[in-house]
Amino acid sequence: MDNKDVVDTLNTLIETCKDGEYGFLSCSEHVGSPSLRQVFSARATECREAARELQQLVRQHGGTAEDEGSTTGAMHRGWVAVRGALTGYSDLAMLEECERGEDAALARYRKALQEQLPADVLLVVQRQMAGVQRNHDQIRQLRDQARATNG
Repeated sequence: MDNKDVVDTLNTLIETCKDGEYGFLSCSEHVGSPSLRQVFSARATECREAARELQQLVRQHGGTAEDEGSTTGAMHRGWVAVRGALTGYSDLAMLEECERGEDAALARYRKALQEQLPADVLLVVQRQMAGVQRNHDQIRQLRDQARATNG
């Protein structure tokens, strides 16, 4: 895999991290539960830090690092706003949207791990993928609890 391919893969993951950051921040603004707001804010911070780490790798591999989220992420955030307006921004609706976003992030990380990445990049992507999986599992658990409560 040449440096251009490595940079392209990393930039896709940076977009994914930025999408997560913006998505979690958006959801944190619309939930009623202070504990959920705290969870979403912490996840947004983790996504921002992951993006910075990937941006540094892009520069190390001679590329220009992505600084924005994807069009798909912008559409997702728009959907969060539309859905929130329709549902009154219920905590359950925000959890469902966050889980959907984390599903997309997992898919992008899995795809990146299928590439022939240099060892230094592979280690970072594997570690970040584990974090995305933990986030996804936590959000799903919170969503399931919210469904049971609203049941």
